[in-house]
Amino acid sequence: MNDNYDISKLRKKKARVNSRTKGSTFERKIASLFNDRFGTKEFSRTPGSGAFATTHSLPEHLKIYGDLITPEKFKYCIECKKGYNKQAVASLFNNRSDFWVFMKKCEKDARACKKLPMLIFKQDRQPTLVVVKDELPIKEVKVKQGPTNCIRIKDYRIYLFDELLKGWKMDDWCE
Repeated sequence: MNDNYDISKLRKKKARVNSRTKGSTFERKIASLFNDRFGTKEFSRTPGSGAFATTHSLPEHLKIYGDLITPEKFKYCIECKKGYNKQAVASLFNNRSDFWVFMKKCEKDARACKKLPMLIFKQDRQPTLVVVKDELPIKEVKVKQGPTNCIRIKDYRIYLFDELLKGWKMDDWCE
């Protein structure tokens, strides 16, 4: 006995995710978290994406690098990345992974604006990470459980964003 039922139409196709919208939303969220933490309104998303400074012929004083506009004395150039769920922990050991491509771009932008590079990276249903160069003068943050969790790999340190944000004062982030 065979059934003549076509159930293929009952399955819903997975909706496509607009990666540009996803990234923009993440950038606004990070800017909002910085603003709330430091009691300011100076953090905001870079208009037209972080590539604006490199794709437009602007005078140097008008160029904006990175994904976030930061206060004048803020010492980091911030690159934000969300998604990229295929990047696993093993990606940290692959020099050609997207993760390290993002970090190299962040370093290039930071050199151009004479700031320090900071990559803020978030995968779906995972904690947000902060990646900085190992030699950068970052104070170890004390949280209730002890020192901040930190992974050192290559020339970089990787922190949990929430721990750093809670533990640092604005002076730790500024020149």
